[in-house]
Amino acid sequence: MTAAVNSFGLNLPDYPWEAMAPFVAKASEHPGGAVNLSIGTPVDPTPQLVQDALKAAANAPGYPTVHGTPALREAIAGWFERRRGVAGLDPKNIMPTVGSKELVAWLPLLLGLKPGDVVVRPKVAYPTYDIGATLAGVTSVATDNLDELDDATRARVRLIWVNSPGNPTGSVRDAESLKALVVQAREIGAVVASDECYAELGWGDWDVQRGGRRVPSILDPHVAGGSHQGLLAVYSLSKQSNLAGYRAAFVAGDPDLMPNLVNSRKHAGMIVPYPVQEAMRVALGDDTHVEAQKDLYRGRRERLVPALLDFGLEIKESDAGLYLWSTAGEDTWATVARLAERGIVVGPGVFYGDAGNGYVRVALTGSDERIDAAVARLA
Repeated sequence: MTAAVNSFGLNLPDYPWEAMAPFVAKASEHPGGAVNLSIGTPVDPTPQLVQDALKAAANAPGYPTVHGTPALREAIAGWFERRRGVAGLDPKNIMPTVGSKELVAWLPLLLGLKPGDVVVRPKVAYPTYDIGATLAGVTSVATDNLDELDDATRARVRLIWVNSPGNPTGSVRDAESLKALVVQAREIGAVVASDECYAELGWGDWDVQRGGRRVPSILDPHVAGGSHQGLLAVYSLSKQSNLAGYRAAFVAGDPDLMPNLVNSRKHAGMIVPYPVQEAMRVALGDDTHVEAQKDLYRGRRERLVPALLDFGLEIKESDAGLYLWSTAGEDTWATVARLAERGIVVGPGVFYGDAGNGYVRVALTGSDERIDAAVARLA
């Protein structure tokens, strides 16, 4: 009986964060408790207007629509024009998703990729891109430049993941870089899926509220060249609106791909609940709370950066997003351990691929009190 039971299940790697348990335990011994800056989960309240929208839609006895309500899709199209510089997006080519992670994990399968096909993901990347390839039974290749691939591999590329701003590095790809990638992808017949979940959180040259440029979307006309063929943009409200607990995200783009994605998700029952769809609609129509939340993160970032530098870390990239990609020029776990001694928990760079060795990811997602505690401990 035991042998039969053990023959079931997916052969996926262990969830990597379990390895952090001893370091969390060590940090928790600090007199002030642990400051956990490892996982980028929002800690600030969900905006009241969003909570009110969820409550107002709570009487929802019927099944919600997979494609999303017309009102929600129109709100997403309006948001793309107002916040991302993508005008005229047809609401038919938009669909809500149960958070962005599920789409990342299932997109290779939903696109019908077959064994022998290749999914490209960034060299330093969120591990779910690889998991998605595994679930579909296809090959994952890590590169930031298709020119690095040999001809045989390049010919098998069917899906290219872009993550800009990047997790964990905070790197941003400019419009010219994205445009060049789109041209290459179309030449080989590959889909480009752009994970843009941190797009509202640009810093420095990318901080719109401080006179910087807007982080470009894959659907931006300067990138897409007047057509969304082969392009999908993925966005989540988890970071900009503190809606991680709502699982509120969406995908938009190619008018030829979207009907098939909608149909497949109908069969699989991948549906965003109607109250959440209404909460998304309201959140996407209000920019004030987004900019107020960004102000909080900006302040935390401005306090944390000099403290990390004084501790001896060098901050690389980190031009956008909720993380400071940092290195002390030593093994990742040595840095993790030294920070745990100070009561601070950070994310190991090795969780994001071999190229992350030697780095740690420090999240800005602590309350003001916890960020200030970390700054004091780093002194």
